[in-house]
Amino acid sequence: MIKIHPQAEVHPEAQIGDGTMIWRNAQVRERARLGKKCIVGQGSYIEYDVVIGDNVKIQNNSSLYNGLTLEDGVFIGPHVVFTNDKLPRAVNPDGSLKGADDWTVGKTLVKRGAALGACTVVVTGVTIGEWVMVGSGSVVTRDVPAHALVVGNPARVIGWVSATGVRCKSQEEAIALTRTEQGRS
Repeated sequence: MIKIHPQAEVHPEAQIGDGTMIWRNAQVRERARLGKKCIVGQGSYIEYDVVIGDNVKIQNNSSLYNGLTLEDGVFIGPHVVFTNDKLPRAVNPDGSLKGADDWTVGKTLVKRGAALGACTVVVTGVTIGEWVMVGSGSVVTRDVPAHALVVGNPARVIGWVSATGVRCKSQEEAIALTRTEQGRS
């Protein structure tokens, strides 16, 4: 059963998976696709054509713009922002207001199980790997390898984590521990 707060705005052309909950003052635009059992926190904005997998948690006041795909099990902390334009301008060189045909939407992919801490900013055009953990307040400007722990501005790899967030000495150790955590040793 889908639960949409009466003060949320969900476009009739949005696709919402069974068991998904959308809280107060969230806005979900046309053609956005949300999987099963997702949680969209209050005040979050999901723009048109955004694709979200199953079991995704989006905390309060996050901004997800066109060009973004979140795979299953992704966690988006409060106030996270995904950009979609590397050269943002309100107007063209001639002073005319930019329209949809005046720019190219960037593509961003966040892979399964990744977690982005509060107030993270993700610059368009990056891929964030499986089970990555991004520290709060980080600015992600380039691809992040699977199982990396990244922090800072720009975000840099400072370690490796398993699916449960256990710190590991290497990516290989994090992958092996994840297999054990998943019962696939």
